[in-house]
Amino acid sequence: MDILQIVIVIGILMLIAKPLGNYLYHVFSNEPNRTDKIFCWAEKPIYAVIGLKHRAGMSWKRYAISFIATNFVLAAVSYLLLRVQSGLPLNPNGIGNMEPTLVMNTVISFITNTNLQHYSGETGLSYFSQMAVIMMMMFTSAATGLSVAVAFVRGVTSKGKSLGNFFEDFVKAHTRIFFPLALIVTLVLVALQVPQTLDPTLTVTTLEGASQQIAIGPVASLESIKHLGTNGGGFFGANSAHPFENPSPLTNVIEILSMWSLAAALPFMYGRFAKSRKQGWVIFSAMMVLFLLFLTVAYTAEKSGNPALNALGIDASQGSMEGKEVRFGIAQSALFTTVTTAATTGTVNNMHDTLTPLGGLVPLAEMMLNVVFGGKGVGLVNMLMYAILAVFICGLMVGRTPEFLGRKIEPREMKLIAIAILAHPFIILAPAAIAFLTDLGKGAISNPGFHGITQVLYEYTSAAANNGSGFEGLADNTPFWNITTGLVMFFGRYISMIAMLAVAGSLTRKQWVPETIGTFRTDNALFSFLLIGTVILIGALTFLPVIALGPVAEHLTIR
Repeated sequence: MDILQIVIVIGILMLIAKPLGNYLYHVFSNEPNRTDKIFCWAEKPIYAVIGLKHRAGMSWKRYAISFIATNFVLAAVSYLLLRVQSGLPLNPNGIGNMEPTLVMNTVISFITNTNLQHYSGETGLSYFSQMAVIMMMMFTSAATGLSVAVAFVRGVTSKGKSLGNFFEDFVKAHTRIFFPLALIVTLVLVALQVPQTLDPTLTVTTLEGASQQIAIGPVASLESIKHLGTNGGGFFGANSAHPFENPSPLTNVIEILSMWSLAAALPFMYGRFAKSRKQGWVIFSAMMVLFLLFLTVAYTAEKSGNPALNALGIDASQGSMEGKEVRFGIAQSALFTTVTTAATTGTVNNMHDTLTPLGGLVPLAEMMLNVVFGGKGVGLVNMLMYAILAVFICGLMVGRTPEFLGRKIEPREMKLIAIAILAHPFIILAPAAIAFLTDLGKGAISNPGFHGITQVLYEYTSAAANNGSGFEGLADNTPFWNITTGLVMFFGRYISMIAMLAVAGSLTRKQWVPETIGTFRTDNALFSFLLIGTVILIGALTFLPVIALGPVAEHLTIR
């Protein structure tokens, strides 16, 4: 039954991904199509207001400046609103203002599409803040990431010198993708008993006669964009383990597909831009193989139970149910865990801190690789980065100047890719080392053993990958953790995005090289395996030692 549940969800995804990828291509191809007639009535007034008349193409530098400036303005407005939320409307529960470093952490977290939460939503934010700040940034950060990914794909695949217009891409991402899909998913979730109200916290009397406060609010609308935008920040502190956010196995499947579908569709969009559907299948296949490997480890580890309890003769037929909701069980918990970190969403329906060591290794490793489908555009861009690297390595091995989609790969592109690849482990391992060396960092660790190492490592890996999930055993709402994770989220988002836009800009300036008999093929099964091998090799070289000190050592000690 468990395997059948997983197979059905993956089967539905396979049915959705390709047509959705075709739709994304039509949205961003800038060629006349049916979506223009459907959505132009909403877009024309927006273009008029922002002064976007001609929608001229941009160089990579102008595209980068445009998205950074837009993000900065949105972050500044959000910071001001959170600092004075106690005096703003739609605050029926009288929630006060946030502490300054927590505001900084929260704003950076949501504008970078990370949604790492060092607060509990139902007690830390008013309804106004949830909608005007959190949901607003969930839409805009997702649209920013998707726009940058589309610009990168244009640079890699087209013969033009423009990456497109950021503001046009940004508007289309909202009007043609996120708003319509979020509306549909919100209505479905409301029909499935997810709350959507502005009423204040309920006060009810329990069977024992005691008084209990039950938090409610505009939950369904936040849940929809939280998953569609691969955001992950929960309305409640328990996130999607809370019965109001995720009440049933059916809503669990809807949330899994919501956060997975667009990420899985992007390789097929890339194939259409490249004028070769095989190119899309190569990227999708590499992602899916890695995903299935991780899912197998997670499910097997959680189904096998805790080795220490098994050694005591305690019945483990149900697997390791610690920290999991009975309504989801092992299968939907393991699948949700694997998808949320593969798609860099960060939403959780179980406590990752209570996963078995090998089960906890899966979300940690997926965030370290950051290419297994990924968030809005992140996974595709990173996987294409590894594809260029694989072509470069293979070219060196055969003594040929490497080419990717008709462009020669030269030192400039490789230097930029090296920056993106090396920045990721550096912003994880350096702050983790500082945390272990200082009392400010060590004071937050709730487990002194190997598990404590994993807690710290997971926090910074989640921040660097812009995932946002946490082990939650870490006392992280302190100035030290708010500031350090805020910086990690910031650099994790913008260093790689700017570097890869620069790669795209560099490729657009190159002459198109016709394919010959000596051209290394990137549209076959062999290249898929080379791509998977490159990802695993780079990941092992950068992270294997610290993984051995954390989850691997913990697993060996409880056997």
